[in-house]
Amino acid sequence: MPYLLGVDLGTSGTKTVLFNMDGSVAASNTIEYPLYQPQNGWAEQDPLDWYHAACGTMKAVMAQAGAKPSAIKGIGISGQMHGLVMLDKEGNVLRKSIIWCDQRTAKECGEITEKIGAKRLIEITANPALTGFTASKIMWVKNNEPAVYAKCAHILLPKDYVRYMLTGEFATEVSDASGMQLLDVPNRCWSDEVLDRLGIDKSLLAKVYESPEITGRLTKQAAELTGIAEGTPVVGGAGDNAAAAVGTGTVINGRAFTTIGTSGVVFAHTSKLSIDPKGRVHTFCCAVPGAWHVMGVTQAAGLSLKWFRDNFCKEEIETAAGMGKDPYYLMDKQAERIPIGSDRLLYLPYLMGERTPHLDPDCRGVFFGLSAMHTKQHLLRAVLEGVTFSQRDSVEVLREMGVSISEMLACGGGGSSPLWRQMLADTFNCPVKTVVSKEGPALGVAILAGVGTGVFGSVEEGCSALIKTNPAQDPVKENVPQYEKYYGLYRKLYPALKDSYKELANL
Repeated sequence: MPYLLGVDLGTSGTKTVLFNMDGSVAASNTIEYPLYQPQNGWAEQDPLDWYHAACGTMKAVMAQAGAKPSAIKGIGISGQMHGLVMLDKEGNVLRKSIIWCDQRTAKECGEITEKIGAKRLIEITANPALTGFTASKIMWVKNNEPAVYAKCAHILLPKDYVRYMLTGEFATEVSDASGMQLLDVPNRCWSDEVLDRLGIDKSLLAKVYESPEITGRLTKQAAELTGIAEGTPVVGGAGDNAAAAVGTGTVINGRAFTTIGTSGVVFAHTSKLSIDPKGRVHTFCCAVPGAWHVMGVTQAAGLSLKWFRDNFCKEEIETAAGMGKDPYYLMDKQAERIPIGSDRLLYLPYLMGERTPHLDPDCRGVFFGLSAMHTKQHLLRAVLEGVTFSQRDSVEVLREMGVSISEMLACGGGGSSPLWRQMLADTFNCPVKTVVSKEGPALGVAILAGVGTGVFGSVEEGCSALIKTNPAQDPVKENVPQYEKYYGLYRKLYPALKDSYKELANL
């Protein structure tokens, strides 16, 4: 029986899923690993932990399914983006990987902007210099650990290090490489101009492939460790969000997905390159060859609701435990009793500063319009609506850029809430669906493996064959103008508070 394999290398652990050829799950396994924080604001991981987790989970799913080593048609890898892996000329890791959430590189971001120019940097890499991206991490090592940098012979992203260990090949692909800030995103290749101005030798970087292309094959040693046949093809794969896009079928124009996890993402597919000159959203190459995706980020989406739950919902947590329910289920039921607009109460979800559309690390959360009539349930509903409005902000930037959205998929923890999905449908004024499979990124890269090995003729064909959606929640006609009225006021609040946020930060 043939299978496709998807490996999803996350921050807390690596999950490997073995898929039957109809997209159903044959077996799944996860191995966790530590995060190291040697200083405040730093975040590192050991690349060997990722490789051992990848091999361990692959071996486990093969055993669970009783699959023959030769049964795997192809392997795809999804990964946390932006992490820096540095190897010496023998392929040994030189230092722990500085990962996506590390914040040590503010000085280097200034250096990059100065050397390339803010406008030119966005024209080439489609994004402003950000602490999370890989280029600033490379510059930090160059500036602060020159002895390590001098020994560096190869620079890889997290999933591409695992690929190297499995296949012996130094390779990456366009979606993950887009988050390094070294790729010419419009032309899908390394930027000689950026590399020259930053003094980074191009020979350090891996060969760039499109996501479904075969990049290497399992070595004999990797075959022994994974229980999968030597020579099994490994395709380019994708960065985590690009993989999730394929895993939800967001691979055609007009389709987008909203993820409400700790942060919130609005992610839209576009076959026409579109870059925001203000740098409010990310434009990356996507996993569909010749196409891109545009992504807006809310820093504290699900985090806002978790903050409210942890601080104000002790009774709901205790009651839910007694009922065998999720506390969020009870919180939803309470919020449903409050009318749209929470009786004139608005919430700004800026607990962690904001990314889209304000690019402001100093802004903070606000309840606006609080009165003596408001209850805990009003505040709860206002939090849900405020996060929805922040997601709408991302949608508005995308629309301004000419990226059309006619259908939205909801993912992440927030996507499992019928109330929140209805808010999204009413606020975006478009249908909102969920995908039957919960395996997003792993399914996405398994589909890419199917494309690369000829199971499917294209990414779109693979998605059409394997991805099934639940019935849509359509906008409620009479709700749309009510949300529009409150969203209009919501949009006025940040500009009114912008200077006060700066003043607060400096107190």
